[in-house]
Amino acid sequence: MLVSYNWLREYVNVGISPADLADKITKSGIEVEVVEALNKGISGVVVGHVLECVQHPNADKLRVCKVDIGQEEASQIVCGAPNVAEGQKVAVAAPGAVLPGNFKIKKAKLRGEESLGMICSLQELGIDTKLVAKEYSSGIFVMPSEAVTGSDALEYLNLHDHVLELGLTPNRADCLNMLGVAYEVAAILNQEVKIPSQSITASEEKAEDFISVSIESIEDNPYYGAMIIRDVKIAPSPLWLQNRLMASGIRPINNVVDITNYVLLEYGQPLHAFDYNRLGSKEIVVRRANSGEVIQTLDDQNRTLQDTHLVITNGKEPIAVAGVMGGATSEVQADTTNILLEAAYFASGRVRTASKDLGLRSEASSRYEKGIDRNRVFAAAMRAASLISEIAGGKVADGIVEAGKREVNTYSVKMSVSRMNNLLGTSITAEQTAVIFDRLGFAYKANDDEFEVTVPSRRPDITIEADLIEEVGRIYGYDRIPTTFLLTEARPGGLSLSQSKRRNIRKYFEGAGLFQAVTYALTTPDKSKQFSFNGQKVYPITVAHPMSEERSTLRMSLLPQLLEVVQYNRNRSMEDIAVYEMGSVFVNRQETLTDLPEEYVFVSGAITGLFNEHLWQGEKKGSDFFLLKGILEGLMSELNLSERITYEAGQIENMHPGRTAVVKLDGIPVGFVGQLHPAIQKELDMKDTFVFELNASSLIEAETNQTVYNTLPRYPSITRDIALVVDKELPSGDLFTVIQAAGGELLKEVNLFDLYEGERMEEGKKSLAFSLKYFDPERTLTDEEVVAAHDRVLKSLEERFGAQLRK
Repeated sequence: MLVSYNWLREYVNVGISPADLADKITKSGIEVEVVEALNKGISGVVVGHVLECVQHPNADKLRVCKVDIGQEEASQIVCGAPNVAEGQKVAVAAPGAVLPGNFKIKKAKLRGEESLGMICSLQELGIDTKLVAKEYSSGIFVMPSEAVTGSDALEYLNLHDHVLELGLTPNRADCLNMLGVAYEVAAILNQEVKIPSQSITASEEKAEDFISVSIESIEDNPYYGAMIIRDVKIAPSPLWLQNRLMASGIRPINNVVDITNYVLLEYGQPLHAFDYNRLGSKEIVVRRANSGEVIQTLDDQNRTLQDTHLVITNGKEPIAVAGVMGGATSEVQADTTNILLEAAYFASGRVRTASKDLGLRSEASSRYEKGIDRNRVFAAAMRAASLISEIAGGKVADGIVEAGKREVNTYSVKMSVSRMNNLLGTSITAEQTAVIFDRLGFAYKANDDEFEVTVPSRRPDITIEADLIEEVGRIYGYDRIPTTFLLTEARPGGLSLSQSKRRNIRKYFEGAGLFQAVTYALTTPDKSKQFSFNGQKVYPITVAHPMSEERSTLRMSLLPQLLEVVQYNRNRSMEDIAVYEMGSVFVNRQETLTDLPEEYVFVSGAITGLFNEHLWQGEKKGSDFFLLKGILEGLMSELNLSERITYEAGQIENMHPGRTAVVKLDGIPVGFVGQLHPAIQKELDMKDTFVFELNASSLIEAETNQTVYNTLPRYPSITRDIALVVDKELPSGDLFTVIQAAGGELLKEVNLFDLYEGERMEEGKKSLAFSLKYFDPERTLTDEEVVAAHDRVLKSLEERFGAQLRK
């Protein structure tokens, strides 16, 4: 909500600067986001009177003007505006004047003619183009003839004003209008609110002779009122009215439309003026639209309606979408003489449905959606009719034709002073409470400790005792509430086990040299299915109203977006990349989604190019499968899961068929690690890229034994190396598992250190060399004990796999 400081002062005796007022409003609970000075550093701009305007001798699009700016001699000014003419009152920046952006005006020569200043358009005075009336959008602004020559032009244009931008929460829709803000400011400053006057002299004609009103959907439209105003003269609005609309972010159009917008801002009540002669009938019928019915709205677009939309009709066809936008067929135009003024209360949900479906958002619809004061509808109509009569010369027909109940009954809420003080930690007396309710304009009955407050219809956000307590607290002053200590025992905060593990995972990867990436949880339908390793059929989860096709589906894997990060950096000449991401993925196993999808925390990573480089030492470490697998092994060690994790060759879609391993926890897959499929690398224009993805939720939730620390061994160990000839397809992990089991307690370490395939090796065979370390922390082992354990290992390998020692 944009609030003009000068306009606000017509309702409340403010008496403080805009900055101080903004501070007080913010402290009372409504944030003032910006205080904007409309002046924008302008100085030296005065009202000028164009005495003469002739064609420039050397330029077709320039005029040479003689302008009286209140000095002894008229100033010659060269102007390029197409609408400049003799006799106009205009805004003139004389030499020495300053315009927005610290633009200083100097004497100049334009095509050989001296120019002593500049005749200004509204845009040159810092007013946004979209707020300038159409007739002045491509030329200078012509001021009223009564403007005094030589006086300050900014006074006429309201550019000495300040605008306060309120950041309103949805419950404070009462401040979406100037009167609502006035009540708020009056309560803060302990002042009275001055209600605008309404003076109407009705004609002898009766409104009911011109129009009838009926409502077919009373739950959608509890009240509808129509006034008839005849013999109006459509013209530009007076300057004061245009200034107030522009300060509030609304573009002036003509006097009748501007008045309806003005009352919208003043009362918060949307109004609409129809050209009575273009209605096509003498009746107004409010009903639900027929499915497929079409209306041409004021923006000249044909809108197809649904049966969930509410429309205003002439008994036959729609002439407006209720609460959203009027129709083009009954629009007020330059030749309009008779108007029907609509003042109605529409259900917020119905307006919201039509606004969303039709993609139309207006000042009116936003107010209906948040809720308006039904008891103020009639008063707003009378205020608009009064202004139309005054400004546009309209004759108001006697009465208002209505359907539905004009007003609703107010309700009361009880509040205990003692409970209020207990909640706020204050010592506010009942007398002080009564004064605050008076300042807020709330009627009440007081009975010792208890107040029964009649809630005004403008404040529908107040429904329970806590709302009244909040009102008292914020007007009393949050900064006056004393600081107190907790009465209960204070307990130190801390991280849960899950939170701690998640942080440790991030720390580990960053310590290992990977940079964290954060990507969208939404992706394309095709990418959402990529790299899924859940082992069950899954279905994409699409959102109802996506931002774009690229962000329409919830992801089931982090890798597609992570690869976009790699691709983005490679396109910017970053060849060496190592990134990871930890985030949520969403899995849907239902063909028709009825329940919420399953949500898991995944961690994924990607590396390509050089992982490590020391130019001085001539060392370069490129990215490969074993490097990434080693990083994961370090993570499992950090999580105390190393003994429960295994890696098995696997086939994952979009992954290299011979360089991919499935990661298993206690034999259950929890992820994979490997190289991207060459076809995918080519499609993404990448070099060899290695990725992993793990179900971090499974790793975090896995129960682990408490870490046990052993003393350093005091006794020597014995190492035995064995080279085994086995089938070429046999995974080394299977041999590793058997060796560990057969070695018993004395076998402490097993390491694979060599793989040989080639000459002197039987077809279909390979040689794997392991180093086995035996020791006992309590004593020195004998050769007999080591030989016995070692023989058990060899025998188990031979029986299980037919493994033979290489000769």
